[in-house]
Order: sequence, then structure tokens, then C-alpha cells
Amino acid sequence: MLKHFKKAGLGMATAAVAVMTSTAALAVDLQFYFPVAVGGKAAKTIESLTAEYVAQNPDVTIDAVYAGSYSDTITKALTAVRGGKAPQLSVILSVDMFTLIDEDAIVAFDELVTTEEEKQWLNSFYPAFMENSQTGGKTYGIPFQRSTPVLYWNKEAFKAAGLDPEKAPANWNEMVEMGKKLTKTDASGNVTQWGVRIPSSGFPYWLFQGLTTQNDVILANSDGNKTNFDDPKVVEALQYVVDLSVKHKVMAPGILEWGTTPKAFFEGQTAMMWTSTGNLTNVRDNAPFEFGVAMLPANKRRGAPTGGGNFYIFKDSTDEQKKASLEFVKWITAPEQAAKWSIATGYVAPIPQAWNTPAMKAYVKDFPPALVARDQLEYAVAELSTYENQRITKIFNEALEAAITGQSDPETALKTAQEKAEKILKNYR
Repeated sequence: MLKHFKKAGLGMATAAVAVMTSTAALAVDLQFYFPVAVGGKAAKTIESLTAEYVAQNPDVTIDAVYAGSYSDTITKALTAVRGGKAPQLSVILSVDMFTLIDEDAIVAFDELVTTEEEKQWLNSFYPAFMENSQTGGKTYGIPFQRSTPVLYWNKEAFKAAGLDPEKAPANWNEMVEMGKKLTKTDASGNVTQWGVRIPSSGFPYWLFQGLTTQNDVILANSDGNKTNFDDPKVVEALQYVVDLSVKHKVMAPGILEWGTTPKAFFEGQTAMMWTSTGNLTNVRDNAPFEFGVAMLPANKRRGAPTGGGNFYIFKDSTDEQKKASLEFVKWITAPEQAAKWSIATGYVAPIPQAWNTPAMKAYVKDFPPALVARDQLEYAVAELSTYENQRITKIFNEALEAAITGQSDPETALKTAQEKAEKILKNYR
């Protein structure tokens, strides 16, 4: 048996894993789109897991295509579907489920599972993750690269500010009061360290949804055809974000970049940051100080959105390919593999059994912050997801930007966003 790796171009880096045997002619070929650029722990881990599976299953070949960002991946997948060359499976954002259904691109897992064991597997994932994986009584996505936003804090900065380095803010008021003590200026009055940083680029609606959830309001219904952007509780949450900069002066004004936020944290430009638990390994490897990880601070309640990617199986596949895709998804989401993936990347292992494996028990004993995002699932809600999701989130993100940059007041910005979203989504009701 020979294990073979190849690289291909076509505008993207491709890692292909194949097993050559005397029965190669009978092998089922699968193409698998994965949302990551080449390199890094995620790419290496998915390549390792894929190779391990193929080595155990010589009747399957898997071409794992590293398709870039989540946005790149959905675009490439839909382009392939429309061109009659769809992949057999892909990890795509959970919030793109309605878009994939609308394009008639994917098949429900309920149609593929046949045994009682498989039905139990389908029901084994955390309910909070399944909220973005199911609709109309069917399961279209299987949680894999999943996350929630969490709060990271610099314990050394807390200690220097006279705060308890072991205690994160428990609520909105505490985050403001702690932020004031943590914000530092130089002799010229220039801020050298901000109290908190909540990114407002990249995925602004996602982190903002933490605030709306904490303010006890849901942004969209579970059918994906109605939004509540102009609800007074949403307006109140957006006013709080604006006030962090304008009124309380504990956060830098303007749009704060998602991608540079961990770097700002490492370099002491902010004492607290909100970002994905998917950054957990990055922070552990690169923070030059002791840090803590906590659930997002509460207001009317605790809360955070789930996030990240699901596995989807594409409709334009043979029955053999669908069956082989299902077997691979079952294997890679099994406890041992889910634990490996979580430990390597910081994403939340999506099934409870993964947390009972010896590897995961040893990991969380050595690094307890890994439990925070898992425990926050108790308070989590579905990430904002609707039909024509990219259009709707763009409308909402523009409203957030208008308020954050002072181009509009929160109420007017959100009222406009609701009107635009309603024009699109009423056609799906």
C-alpha cells in the first residue's frame, strides 16, 4: 500500500491524499473543499486526519482542496455547483445553510442515515450547534469547525491597574468600569492601552450578536425569513458599543480590524479583547503574558452566538459518493478525531463524548481555558442566518458601521437595515 500526496494549482493550493492499491479502479473518489489557506495548524491537522482515514479505507480517495476563507469557499462551491462540477463534501459556514438549500446544492443527512447507530450519531451533537444545522425538521449540516466568541484578558495588565487578575468582567457595567482603569495614556494624552477591543470588521454582526443575545433579543427567526434589526433591545446594544468609545472612552474609536485584534492584544494595545475561541491556540502560543479566558459578560442574561463551519454533502454526487462522504464525516467527527481537531486548533469539539477522551481530559487539565467556550454553549444561540444570508449580513454590517463611525445614530441605522432586509426576506414567507 502506498500513500501518495500531490499538489495542484488552479488558483488554489490543493492537497490530495490517495491510496494506490490493486483495487484502485474500484475506489470512490471524493473532492472535499476546506476553508483554510495552505499552512498553519488547521491545514496540517485536516491533512493528517484525511490521510489517516484514507490509509484505513483504501477504497476511498479524497482530494482535499484548501479553498481559502469561508467567503472564498462558499463562492467556489456554488460556482462549481452551477458549472456541474460540485465537490462531494465541504466545510462551509453554518450560516450558509439556507443559501445552499435555496441553490438546491446539498442533501439532508436524514436521507442518508439508515441504521439506528447512525441516527444516534445524528443526535449526538451539542443542541446549540444544531440550531444552525437544521431547519424544517431536517439536518443539513454536521458541526465540525465550530466556535463561540469569548473574552480574553491580560492578567498582568489587570494586576498593574489594581484589578483582580483572576477575575474577568461579569457584566456590561463591570466591563466599562474595569475598562476605565485599564485604559492608559502617555504624557501627551495619547492612549497607549485601551481597556477593551471588540472588532467591527470581518464578522462585525457575529461579535455584536453577543451583545444582542445578552440583551435578550434574537436577530432572526429559525426559518431564516424574518429579522428583528430595529428591535429596541438591538438599538440599546448598538448604543452600548458606540458608548464604549464615545462616552466611556475605554475602546478605540472607529472600525477595529478583526485580523489584527490578537496582535493588538499581544502587543499590549488592549487589555481585553472579544474574539473567537478559534483563536485559543494562537493566543496560547503567542501571548507574552499570562492571560485568562471567560464567557462574554452578561447584561439581562448571559449569551453568545455559535459560529464556524459545518460539513455539507452535495446533491450532485453518486449514491456511492454520498455514502462514502457520510462515512468520512462520521469518522472525522467521532470523539477521538474531534478531540484531536479541538486540541490542535482551539475550536470547540462539537460532541460531548469528545470531552471524555483521555487526550481531551489531559488537555483541559493542563489548559482549563479550553472549557470556557464549551460551557458557554449552555447560553448560546444560533448565529444570524437567513435566506440570501450574505446580502442580509452585509446590510446589517453596514448599519453597525454607520453607527460606530458616527455617520448615523443607532436607531436610524437599524431601522434602515430592517427595511432593506424586509424587502428581501418577505419573498421567503
